Amino acid sequence: MGHFNNVEEAREFFKGDKFATDNGVFIEELGEDSAVCSLKITDGHRNAVGGVMGGAIFTLADLAFSAAANNLHFPTVALQSSINFLSGAKGDTLTAKAVCKKDGGTTSIFNVDITDNAGRDIAQVVFTGFKLRR
Repeated sequence: MGHFNNVEEAREFFKGDKFATDNGVFIEELGEDSAVCSLKITDGHRNAVGGVMGGAIFTLADLAFSAAANNLHFPTVALQSSINFLSGAKGDTLTAKAVCKKDGGTTSIFNVDITDNAGRDIAQVVFTGFKLRR
């Protein structure tokens, strides 16, 4: 069993991540070593040429990583991340799925895949999590 008893408990905890939640990122699912988050795209997420801001995409990925990593080991923070933008979003909703690829003693590795509801691969992010001691 993870740190959170259910997805509602994780949502309540991550209300403290004001930047993500105030910008519309929502935790959809929580697994033992995974999480799915979504973002309904609004005009406020767009850049000057009409695309979705890279920061909005990264924020979605970051909350998916945080939910999954902190469910696996609480507390965990991001130590390093790398993002590859693959395509512009054509749909109106983005979804990020974070999955643990390695759970080590002090670090963890998570892959986060971001897609849109038109079926496009939007971005791929790799996070290294650092497990803080309690």
